[in-house]
Order: sequence, then C-alpha cells, then structure tokens
Amino acid sequence: MPYTIDLTGKVAVVTGGSGVLGSAFCRGLAQAGATVVVMGTTVEKAQKTVDAITAEGGTAMALAADVLDRSALEATYEKVIAEFGTVDILVNCAGGNRPEAMTTPDNARSFFDLPEEALRWVFDLNFMGSLLPSQIFARPMVEKGEGVIINISSMAADRPLTRVVAYAAAKAAINNFTQWMAIYFAKEYSPGIRVNAIAPGFFITTQNLRIVTNEDGSYTQRGQQIVDNTPMNRFGEPDELVGALLWLVSDGAKFVTGTIIPVDGGFSAYAGV
Repeated sequence: MPYTIDLTGKVAVVTGGSGVLGSAFCRGLAQAGATVVVMGTTVEKAQKTVDAITAEGGTAMALAADVLDRSALEATYEKVIAEFGTVDILVNCAGGNRPEAMTTPDNARSFFDLPEEALRWVFDLNFMGSLLPSQIFARPMVEKGEGVIINISSMAADRPLTRVVAYAAAKAAINNFTQWMAIYFAKEYSPGIRVNAIAPGFFITTQNLRIVTNEDGSYTQRGQQIVDNTPMNRFGEPDELVGALLWLVSDGAKFVTGTIIPVDGGFSAYAGV
C-alpha cells in the first residue's frame, strides 16, 4: 500500500539536537511536519538549529539539558508536556568521545594509560545518555500505546574500531539496549511502541574533524583508512541519514522494531578484499 511520510501533529524530541548529525535529524523531522524539541547542552546552541528550522517554515523549540542529569531531564520533560502535551518520537542522538579515552597510534597513550574518569564519561554519555531520556520521554508513549524511539549506534558496535575502546563498548550496549527495549515495550505495554537504531558509518563531525582530516583538508592516515574501507569511497553527508530516520518513524515501518539499520556506504559489508 503506498504511503507518504507525513509527521504533521507529531512531537519529536531530539537529544544532541545541536550537533552536526542531530541538527540534520531535527531539520528532517520538521520538514516532514513534526514539531521538534531541539535539546542541546546549551539553549544558545539548540537555538541555532531552531532558527534553521523556522527559516524553512518548520516549528521547533530549543531546550537545554544534560542527558546524564535526571533532574534536568525531568524539568525539560515538564516543559515539553506543558507546551505540546505529549511526545510521539524520541531520537537519542546525544553522544561523543574524548581524546583522553582513546589510545594513540604510537602507543604514547596505551590502553593501560586510559583514565577511569574519561572512560566512564564516554561510556555513560553514549549509553546512559540514551537510557535516561528513554525512561523519561517515553512515558506518554506508554499512556497512548504508540510512539517511536530511535537510538544512534555506530560501526564500532559490531566491528570494534581501534583506539575507541569505551565508545565502541557503549555503542555495542546501545544495540543490545535497542533490542531489549523493543521487546519490553511491545510485550509489556503495546506493540505500537517501536524501538530501532540507526548505525551511521563515517561522517565528519566537530568531534572527529581533527582525527580524520588535516588542517589543509586532506585526510589523515585514519581518515584515508576509513575511505579505503568504505566501498562508496567517501565520508557520508549528515543529510544522508535523514531518509532512514524518517522511514523508521513513519507508518512505512509499522512492522519494524528491534532493528539496527546501517547507513554506512557499504562499510559493514566490506571485508577489505
């Protein structure tokens, strides 16, 4: 049966909505008709995404909350409910890494040197930073018996990448958590509540810019390795993630839950030979 992606009347909350990938998600949702709550680390950062949405004729609101601070999330949730009355879509896009939690190619910072604080910060941001918002913003979905949660995984989840030990472990946990939540909500509450994840391949963001590119714009050794192992022979563009997101939150994916969808230019399919 033909369908169109029309999210008119839906309220979408996007954590990490001020980031490179998160802002693309927010704009895509708004263009499909959703009212978007852009959550960032500061209101000022989130407002930049909101301004882009409103300039394109969409509706959005900027809010700030630390995804690891339950009280801040609760306060944000109350603002969303007071303004819009519900939450239909939650995109857990907050995440990232820190250099201190990564080993270096020359082993100047080895696995044995990685500080516990940095490792915990990266793991918590990428895993607990999805679990806690899900506990809070999925409440209206349970009341209505319908809604969609989208988590953000990574190529590092199934094929652990060198250097990023805590990040890879957290994203592997996201895959398991996505499947766990899909089963839990369908069995305990309603099969109308769906949970899926998108696993991006390699996209140039603010956080990895200096890891994969040199100051002159050429690729670093790691950046070139990524391109060489991506059959499409390039990095992805943020907007190229939006199609998968819109499909997953639309009625076109009403029978899709517990899945992890790669958007990776063929990286996960390539054996290197």
